[in-house]
Amino acid sequence: MANVVVVGAQWGDEGKGKIVDWLSERADVVVRFQGGHNAGHTLQVDNVTYKLSLLPSGVVRPGKHSVIGNGVVVDPWALLDEIERLGGQGVEITPETLQIAENASLILPIHGQLDRAREAARGAGKLGTTGRGIGPAYEDKVGRRAVRVCDLGDAGLLAERVDALLLHGNALLRGLGQPEVDRDELIRSLQALAPKILPYAGRVWESLHELRRQGRKILFEGAQGALLDVDHGTFPYVTSSNTIAGQAAAGAGVGPQALNYVLGITKAYTTRVGAGPFPTELHDETGTLLGERGHEFGTVTGRRRRCGWFDAVLVRQAIRLGGISGIALTKLDVLDGLETLKVCTGYRIGGEDFDHLPASPSLQAAAEPVYETLEGWKESTRGARSWAELPATAVKYIRRIEELIQAPVALLSTSPDRLDTILVRDPFLG
Repeated sequence: MANVVVVGAQWGDEGKGKIVDWLSERADVVVRFQGGHNAGHTLQVDNVTYKLSLLPSGVVRPGKHSVIGNGVVVDPWALLDEIERLGGQGVEITPETLQIAENASLILPIHGQLDRAREAARGAGKLGTTGRGIGPAYEDKVGRRAVRVCDLGDAGLLAERVDALLLHGNALLRGLGQPEVDRDELIRSLQALAPKILPYAGRVWESLHELRRQGRKILFEGAQGALLDVDHGTFPYVTSSNTIAGQAAAGAGVGPQALNYVLGITKAYTTRVGAGPFPTELHDETGTLLGERGHEFGTVTGRRRRCGWFDAVLVRQAIRLGGISGIALTKLDVLDGLETLKVCTGYRIGGEDFDHLPASPSLQAAAEPVYETLEGWKESTRGARSWAELPATAVKYIRRIEELIQAPVALLSTSPDRLDTILVRDPFLG
């Protein structure tokens, strides 16, 4: 049986939560390997809605082992709040069911302060971050200033790490005209939560090695999407981590040979939150309709998502970058009733044709989509659980997408309910 990596193949918000939840029934372990609590996953199970931002989507399933890997930046206060909130919905999370990498870096209050202050200072040129401190936390990790989970158990080392972090962070706050963080107060607050966090801490790399040795099926859950990857996305309008499948190995502490099948999650249209290029964005009634039907509001921020036609160029690029084996196509039902549909098959920039999105921000901003028009369908696809229940024109739309992105559809989601899923190929069978 294969281990499966689930990643977004657009700008995030593709419906990874539902797909991971659906796949977790077949998995033994679910691992988050990058991002922070800026990643929102909404699960709908038996008419109950669970909103997750840091915890792996498998936590709502009894008997599954959940892991937060070292590639994740962890806000310990947000984590405890999320555990408590889910507990109120009847989901019990204990150190026996959740493990956090002891070498994961923490998001501290100063990171959120810096994030919001810098966004405000950028004015019209803001990046559209969530303001939750993810970027500054990754900066401190790379700058070797981070406070890590394991530091919470060593009072002397914790003070040293806080001093190193504030030496840099408080200087930035002063430069931005913001109040500095009080060292002693921060240390006291970290010491107060340490007994609540440390029971979950452990050697994730060793646990995953043992689980693999036992033949357990592991599901690696990514956050955001390939086009928000810090290296390969629409820089600088990206997140601060690598979001493609290769990061699953480094962010969980396993070798790349442990990653057997990569499932890319892709909406049947395209959305984006925040600023940045979006060649197929619609500013008309159709764009509004897609947003309303698809309930396109961010799980974490509540921000309205920008909507547009399916961009086969970007998805094909994401497939090549991430080694995606097959895709899970979500929200097909949002397109029900549209007379015609458009799919972007290329770009025209300055009179030249492109079959990819260039790295240059100026070229990205100038990209004009080249469309292919397809016939829509009047029938409803919502809730379909087999190919036989789909209109012929909907199947034709799916097949054309497969041709353009050069990858097969492995799963098809036709509503937020976990059961409304058509399985074409089981990723766990490789």
